[in-house]
Amino acid sequence: MNIMDFNVKKFAADAGTFLSRAVQFTEEKLGQAEKTELDAHLENLLSKAECTKIWTEKIMKQTEVLLQPNPNARIEEFVYEKLDRKAPSRVNNPELLGQYMIDAGTEFGPGTAYGNALIKCGETQKRIGTADRELIQTSALNFLTPLRNFIEGDYKTIAKERKLLQNKRLDLDAAKTRLKKAKAAETRASQLNSAHLEGDNMVNFSYMLNFLHVKWLKIWAEEVTKAHHLRCLNDFVEAQMTYYAQCYQYMLDLQKQLGSFPSSYHCNNNQTSVVPVPSASSNVIGSSAMTSSGLVMTSPSNLIDLKEGSGSRKARVLYDYDAANSSELSLLADEVITVFSVVGMDSDWLMGERGNQKGRVPITYLELLN
Repeated sequence: MNIMDFNVKKFAADAGTFLSRAVQFTEEKLGQAEKTELDAHLENLLSKAECTKIWTEKIMKQTEVLLQPNPNARIEEFVYEKLDRKAPSRVNNPELLGQYMIDAGTEFGPGTAYGNALIKCGETQKRIGTADRELIQTSALNFLTPLRNFIEGDYKTIAKERKLLQNKRLDLDAAKTRLKKAKAAETRASQLNSAHLEGDNMVNFSYMLNFLHVKWLKIWAEEVTKAHHLRCLNDFVEAQMTYYAQCYQYMLDLQKQLGSFPSSYHCNNNQTSVVPVPSASSNVIGSSAMTSSGLVMTSPSNLIDLKEGSGSRKARVLYDYDAANSSELSLLADEVITVFSVVGMDSDWLMGERGNQKGRVPITYLELLN
């Protein structure tokens, strides 16, 4: 029974306080009551904190779109995060494209120029997919997570303290209003002044305690705008820089690998263009033109001389090659073998010799040595 009486009294007191604050707030908006202004610097920092929160939410949302363009995948990751479970691993677009290229190159034959080029491109795409996965993980850990912690942690604390300070200010101004009305009543001036002055002092004391309690907000705001968010942004930029540097290096390596492949192309719009490659094309066996029917191999002058003559030349192996049958010779990258032409042999092949081993070798895997 006593507990019930206590709860009823507490409820009545809380309701009275809420009503008093509501009346004070309404009268302030109508210009019928005085309002105690907070510290101007504190108000400015509170405004900056609100601005920081709004822009942080926008940046977070767009960063998530950048890292994961698929909205369904983002929803799935959000659900797993809320359930505190790890989302299942999925193949990303570069990895999927790379696997398709590798499968297609294997189907066409790694011994053909087009098949081998597809395999090399597919391997590079898969490396880019791995780098993309690392970018997402690093950005989530060093950029998105700290910003999310700010929104869900620090800012909520600031908003709570701000609301508490605002309530105490309303209590103070309401007490001032009651005191002013009490002074107007001459018949009860002495009694009311004594009672309400005591209440006013208590509210002032409570107000000052809460004001001191939120003074850390000034330090926090300076730290957020100058250090915390800036550090997270630097981490995100470094992650992107690493990702693009990796992609550039992968594509540079791929371009070098394809240096022995055709360098003169006939584009789909029937305009001829020449694509420069970093290697010395004059020494590379084989060049090609891209026609509507596909990739067609042609022979440079040194290869024509080799095929028409009866002599042999030394050649460096560009890539590993596994023989498809007993008539072919397996190759290891960077080894030097002897090559020569055999009458009636297909134009895409030469006869290779390594010690006592002989067999056909694809010309696209070779570079003639002077």
